[in-house]
Amino acid sequence: MIVGIGVDLVDIPRFERTVERTPRLLERLFSPTERTLNPRSLAARYAAKEALIKALGGSDGVHWTEIEVTPEASGRPWFTLTGSTAAVVADRGITTLHLSMSHDAGLATAYVVAEAASDAVPTAARAEAPSPPSPADSTLRPRDPEVDSARDGGLANVDGFGRAAPGAGEGGA
Repeated sequence: MIVGIGVDLVDIPRFERTVERTPRLLERLFSPTERTLNPRSLAARYAAKEALIKALGGSDGVHWTEIEVTPEASGRPWFTLTGSTAAVVADRGITTLHLSMSHDAGLATAYVVAEAASDAVPTAARAEAPSPPSPADSTLRPRDPEVDSARDGGLANVDGFGRAAPGAGEGGA
């Protein structure tokens, strides 16, 4: 069961300027292994740590240097957590953290999904979660062109650019 998601975006040139102005930030934000990486990779790791904190719902008990982004042999990024940060994740019942990172065009981004076993989520949290829609409410039902046209203002036969979709107005659906 997904219990948290987080995303972050970092302007790499701005990140580099900040680190140049305040070099001690590297010691406060990154593990000794991470500090050897190039600025693009550090910016992506900073985004990953921010995204993790968002997925956790806050930074209580979380320490930056206890979060290390380590690559698997395949290159896939993974979190290595230690200390109180590892305890916070375990206490929240989180069993898996999924991480995706990228950097291009002067930006670094990261996305984190936190998962827990459904029985590990506190009862109060489950009670507050909205119930899933019933099959009758599903948005994955076949389209009824007449109903959909009335509901969406006649846009059912228009593509994403406002042009008539192929076959629209030709007597076919």
